Amino acid sequence: MTARTQLFYASTLFGAATLAAALDEGAFGPRDGRRILLVSNNAAVPEITPALDEAPGFAALRPRFDEVRSWNEIVAPMHPSDWRARVIEVPMTGRLLRSHLSLGDGPDELVVESVAVPPARTLAGLLRDCPVTVYSDGLMSYGPTRDPLPAEIAGRITRLLHLDLVPGLAPLLLSEYGVPARTVSGESFLRVLGGIPGPEDGAAGGGSAGPAGGEAGTGPAMILGQYLSALGVVTPEEEDGLHADMLRALAARGCESVLFKPHPAAGRRHARRLREVAAGLGVRLSVAGGTVPAESCFAALRPELVVGCFSTALLTARRHFGLEAATVGGGLVLERLTPYENSNRVPVTITDALLPRLRPDGTLEQPPPVDVRALVRAVGYCMQSESYPELRAEAAAYLDAHGPDRYFKRQRLTALGLPPAGPARPGPGSGTLGRLRRRLSQALS
Repeated sequence: MTARTQLFYASTLFGAATLAAALDEGAFGPRDGRRILLVSNNAAVPEITPALDEAPGFAALRPRFDEVRSWNEIVAPMHPSDWRARVIEVPMTGRLLRSHLSLGDGPDELVVESVAVPPARTLAGLLRDCPVTVYSDGLMSYGPTRDPLPAEIAGRITRLLHLDLVPGLAPLLLSEYGVPARTVSGESFLRVLGGIPGPEDGAAGGGSAGPAGGEAGTGPAMILGQYLSALGVVTPEEEDGLHADMLRALAARGCESVLFKPHPAAGRRHARRLREVAAGLGVRLSVAGGTVPAESCFAALRPELVVGCFSTALLTARRHFGLEAATVGGGLVLERLTPYENSNRVPVTITDALLPRLRPDGTLEQPPPVDVRALVRAVGYCMQSESYPELRAEAAAYLDAHGPDRYFKRQRLTALGLPPAGPARPGPGSGTLGRLRRRLSQALS
């Protein structure tokens, strides 16, 4: 009997750790064949950004795979998030990829993240004769599928693996295709993280600003950076301002020692600017290395408070480490996200609705009580109404009960004919015509 070959794709250490946890609990069966990890560096400038397999913590994950290969090297000099084969080139390119990775007629299973966009969608389109497992991209798993999938890909997806970050909330991702969701246990995930090195004493590759000695007033705190300006959500100056607001609020709270964890794809600019603010406040600022997972910092440092905008790590801090987490800037991001279908909308909605907001004076303001399941399903419908016509009645009921508040745009509600923006009418994705349009779109994608 020929040994099975499983091809795994990952672009982040968080994703690779999720895969490792799923492997450890037997989600991919016994290790009776080849397991290849294909890594991709999707940073804006991958040439100057360390890849996943170059991160110090990757060594703890490496033994679970027989081979590690680079997607960037395969598609060079093209950027992996941009390149895809033309339709006429797919058969030839698929054969070349199989030959390059020594897959024969395989793989027997393809495992990818973010299947709606390249590189994952590109891989699924090139390797056409195998079942596909999708594992979640953090909080985005609770949102709608970003773009319609070709029937050739959607019909091969057998399951969605995800961390249970919001108890009681089921993923919308891929549900329109009838894909079942399965959770990766928090215990397995924490065991994997326990093997990944945390930050060095005092700082992890970043130095510090402010007083060199002394005890922290109320314990260490942690700021999670993202790359909002790189995504065009805010300007670089506004993102610097958000980080500064977080630091000032922590200082007002009495925190004398703060760790800044920049996003791996964000570069060094934000850390430099934050050091200047820290020096003026008399706060000791340490900067974690870009490749150190935020969760490793949680385990090693047990920060008193974790602050960010809408990072998935805010929920892992609270759910899996029992840490206090708070947000800053959620309202600004909700206002700026365009188009309404932006896949970051559900993550920022969840964090804004569930977590307290850190005020400028350092106090925590609890958000109003909310039925997060009803909210997410209503937002998901408004984002992708044609894919989820069955959610229309739920969305209308939620809006009737709560109004549009900060999570909905009146222009969007008007276009959908939802209250209170307009009279109820069938959504554009409902009925036989809507279903035919979706199927035609998938077939032509």
